[in-house]
Amino acid sequence: MLTPIIDGICRTEGPRLLAGLIRRVGDFELAEDAMQDAFTKALEVWPAQGLPAAPAAWLTTVAQRRAVDLLRRRATGPLYTDEPPDMAAPEAEAEAGDTDTAALSGVEDDRLRLVFTCCHPAIAQPAQVALALRTLGGLSTREIARAFLEPEATTAQRLVRAKRKILDARIPFEVPSRELLPERLQAVLGVVYLIFNEGYATTEHDGLVRPDLCAEAIRLGRLLAVLMPGEPEVQGLLALMLLHDARRATRIGGDGALVPLEEQDRSRWQAGEIAEGLAVLEAALRLRRRGPYQLQAAIAALHAEAPHADQTDWRQIAILYGGLLGEQPGPVVELNAAVALAMAQGPEHGLAWIERLAQGGELKGYHLLPAARADLLRRLGRRDEAANAYRAALALVRNPAERLYLERRLAECGAS
Repeated sequence: MLTPIIDGICRTEGPRLLAGLIRRVGDFELAEDAMQDAFTKALEVWPAQGLPAAPAAWLTTVAQRRAVDLLRRRATGPLYTDEPPDMAAPEAEAEAGDTDTAALSGVEDDRLRLVFTCCHPAIAQPAQVALALRTLGGLSTREIARAFLEPEATTAQRLVRAKRKILDARIPFEVPSRELLPERLQAVLGVVYLIFNEGYATTEHDGLVRPDLCAEAIRLGRLLAVLMPGEPEVQGLLALMLLHDARRATRIGGDGALVPLEEQDRSRWQAGEIAEGLAVLEAALRLRRRGPYQLQAAIAALHAEAPHADQTDWRQIAILYGGLLGEQPGPVVELNAAVALAMAQGPEHGLAWIERLAQGGELKGYHLLPAARADLLRRLGRRDEAANAYRAALALVRNPAERLYLERRLAECGAS
């Protein structure tokens, strides 16, 4: 059946094609509608006629023609008073075989422009990030809400307001001049980081990892490093992603369950990515302007450099988390810091911190809080309490790979 193939093409090619279409029409919602119509048409036509030789070009052609139609309809209505832009779609691939290269040339850079458009200072920063994740990362509203730890309805409102602001203010689809780059940098880095995180530990898909999102985030990180070579946080983020991505293939076991860091086969970690990540981090640190991404990359570097899990320098990691809390305070960072403290000084120290976090209620609904608590209770031999905490985590977790792991740990506690 072609349906899974079509779904895969839409997932991997969709953000790239959507970015190019947004640049052409200057309207997020119109571009999304046109692209969705193209995907719907593919589901109708491809199973009957077969997969096109160049599926991306086919989708681009159909989406552009649909956008032209929508723009012409708007031209006579109250919502669109200008003449529609020049949106002449390329000929179908059967008529012009070079569509896939000629018509799509430069689309790669469109994604970077899209990030900067979304992160315009006229838009509230949470809305900037949400919009970029929706359009560039292809994330659902629910996935974005989980990234922000907020209700889905709140995220939906952010997206509507951001799209309207860009349309009403006629914010240009472009990378700003070099002197204006720094004012958007924090939001741009946040977008790239969250895209990577969703690829590294997806919330809504069957597998734990979405390699397409990881690769896209790293690609954008490389482009940003070229664009802004003097910004250490750009290099810090790139180093962080490379060091995490080096472990990606070892994070799922043969049974489909999550493999925690301490149990991963380190001989399968990607040595080339680790070496590159360490070199990029060293270059960032030489600039002597510390930031949260550099601190996180330094933590990842200590994990990457440890030959065995029991040789991890947890004392130094705990110190780095203390610095990270100073730079980027928040409950998720606190949770990670508590785990690091537990590994450095003993489970009881981290458990006391986690209990305080749970009482604060900021991480209510976040499955990693009871999961971390359960792990420390298990290490202390408090099996009944650990089992209850694992059950609490299972009630919140959505990813199947993480669920399998938690179920395994629950069984080890002699419970079910």
